[in-house]
Amino acid sequence: MKMKQLYTQSLKMVGIMDKAVDFVIANQLKDKKTWRTYIDVFTTRDDSEELWWRGEFFGKQMRGACYAYLYSQDEELYDILTWACSELLKTQDEYGRFSTYTIEKEFNGWDMWGRKYVLTGLQHYYQICRDEHLKETILKAEKKHMDYIISKIGPGKIDITTTSSWWGCVNSCTILEPTMELYKMTKEPRYLEFAKYIISKGGSADCNLVELPIQEGLYPYQYPVTKAYEMMSFYEGLIAYYEATGEKEYLEVADRFIEAVQESDITIIGCAGCTEELFDHAAVMQTKHSDVVMQETCVTVTWMRVLVRMYFLTGDAKYIDRIEKSGYNALYGSLNTKQCKHYDRWSKEYLPAKCFDSYSPLYMNTRGRWIGGISHFENGDYTGCCVAIGACGISLMPLTAVVTMGEYTHINHQFTGEACIKDASGKDVQLTFASRYPQDGVCKIKIQCQGECNLKLKIRKPDWCETMLLNGTEVVAEGYQEVTGIFKDGDEITFEWKLALKVHRLNEKVAFTYGAITLALDSAKSDRDIRKPVVVGDKPIYRIILPEEDELIRMECETEDGTILLTDYQSCGKEWTGEKNMISVWLNTK
Repeated sequence: MKMKQLYTQSLKMVGIMDKAVDFVIANQLKDKKTWRTYIDVFTTRDDSEELWWRGEFFGKQMRGACYAYLYSQDEELYDILTWACSELLKTQDEYGRFSTYTIEKEFNGWDMWGRKYVLTGLQHYYQICRDEHLKETILKAEKKHMDYIISKIGPGKIDITTTSSWWGCVNSCTILEPTMELYKMTKEPRYLEFAKYIISKGGSADCNLVELPIQEGLYPYQYPVTKAYEMMSFYEGLIAYYEATGEKEYLEVADRFIEAVQESDITIIGCAGCTEELFDHAAVMQTKHSDVVMQETCVTVTWMRVLVRMYFLTGDAKYIDRIEKSGYNALYGSLNTKQCKHYDRWSKEYLPAKCFDSYSPLYMNTRGRWIGGISHFENGDYTGCCVAIGACGISLMPLTAVVTMGEYTHINHQFTGEACIKDASGKDVQLTFASRYPQDGVCKIKIQCQGECNLKLKIRKPDWCETMLLNGTEVVAEGYQEVTGIFKDGDEITFEWKLALKVHRLNEKVAFTYGAITLALDSAKSDRDIRKPVVVGDKPIYRIILPEEDELIRMECETEDGTILLTDYQSCGKEWTGEKNMISVWLNTK
C-alpha cells in the first residue's frame, strides 16, 4: 500500500487522535537509545541461541514511525528515522543478510519473520525519504537481502514451510507481503515468482490458508492454525499480490477471511482473541473471565492495517466503521498514558514503563498483566511486540480521517482541526472542522477558498448511526452521503450523527456502547462493586456529565437498584499498578 494514499495535505487535529500520536512520538519514536537497541541485534545475532524474534522490532517500529511522520510532519522525527535507517544499512553482511541469526542457525525460529520486518521497515522509510541517493542505497540493500533469501528458499531448495516450528510456519510465509511490495518497486520477475511459490505452499505447513476461506461454514478459529496476528499478515500479503497482478481470486480469498473474522471473532472493543493471541470464537467467548491474557494489541493493529488496505481498494465505509471501533477502544485503551510499570510474568517483577500495554481485558480483570513477546537485550533494556507495533495503529486513526479517493474526498471521522484538500478543478481548499464527538455527534465544516470552489465530498454515515442529519435534513443513504456543488469562501456544512446509549446482551451479561465508543465500569472511578449485577431495560435512562481528564465520555445510567457510572473503555484501568484497578465491559446481570 502506498503511504501517499493516506496523506491529506496539512491535516492537523486537536483531540485524542492528535494527542495519541504526539505521546508516542515523544515517548518512544524519538528515543535514539531504543533505535540503537533494535539495530544492534543485527550485528550481535542475539536470536541465534533462543531462535527468538528480536529481529522484528526495528521494522515494526519503523513502519509505525513513518506513518507518524506522515501525519505529524515532525522534522526532528524525520531526521531520527533517517539516522536509524542509515545505521541499519551498515549491519548488512557480505551475503546481503539483515538477520539476527548466524549463518549456522538461519532459517529457523523467527528468522524469516525478522527478515520480513526488515523489508517492511525499509520499504516504509523509502516512501517518505527525500534523499534520492539514500533511496537508491535502500533499494539496492533490499534487493540483495531478498536475493539471498531466494537463493536459499524455494523449489529444489529449503521448503519455506520448514523454516519455523511456530504456528505452522505462517510467520515465515508472511514475507509474502513485502516480497510483493518489492516487486511493485522493481518489477523484477524473480520477486513475483517467489511470491507465487509462497502462495503455492498455502502459507502454512499445517493447512492451505489460500483454500480454507472458501469452505462454507468454516471460520478462522476452526482452522488447524489459529494465531491471529500472523494469519492476518499472510492475508495482507494476498491483498498485496492482487494489487500488483489484478488476480481477483486472491482478493476474494482475503475478503472471505476478513468477513469470517468479523463475524466470528471481533469483540465489542474491535479486537480478536480471548485466548491470548488466538482466534477462538471471541465473538462468543468475550464475556467469560480469563486467567490468561487476551485481546493482543498486535492483533488490533494488524486488523486495522488489513481494513485500511481493503478500504483503499473498495472505498467501502464498512472498513472505516471497523477501524473506528478498534481505534477508539482496543487501541487507545492500550496506550500507557499514565506511564505505569509493566509486569513480567516470567521474572515476576515490574519493569520500566513503555508506551503500550499488550492485552485488553473485557470481563472483571486488569490491564498491565503481561508484556507480549517480551525480549531482553544485552544493554539491559527490554521491549515487546506490541510496544513496537502500536505506533502504526495510532497513526492510522488520523490518517484515515480525511481521504482523497478518486474524484471525491471522504470525511470518515469527526474531529476538531484543519485539512487542506483539492477541489474538482485542483484548487486548494481548506476545511476547518469543529466537533465535540463523542460528547455529541455534531460536526461543522467551514470552507475557506479563493472565491468559489467545486467540492465533491462523501460524508460517512457510521453503521451504528440510525439517523444522520446533513444541514438539518435526515440522510437516507447508507455508508456515505455525497455532498457536491459550488461553495463560496465561508460556507459551512453541518452534519450530525445521532448518538444513543445502546445495550448489548450476550451469555447472560450486558454491555453498553455509545456510538463507536465502548463503555465500561472502572473500580477506581466508582464506589460501586463492579461485580454487582446490573439490571437495565433496552432503552435505559442516562445522563451525560462532564468527563474527567483523558475521558471521552462519562455518563450516569439508571438501573433497577440505582445509577452506575459508565465511561469510555479506553480511559479505564490505566492506573493498573494501583489498588483499585479492576475494569469490566461485560457486566453481570441477575
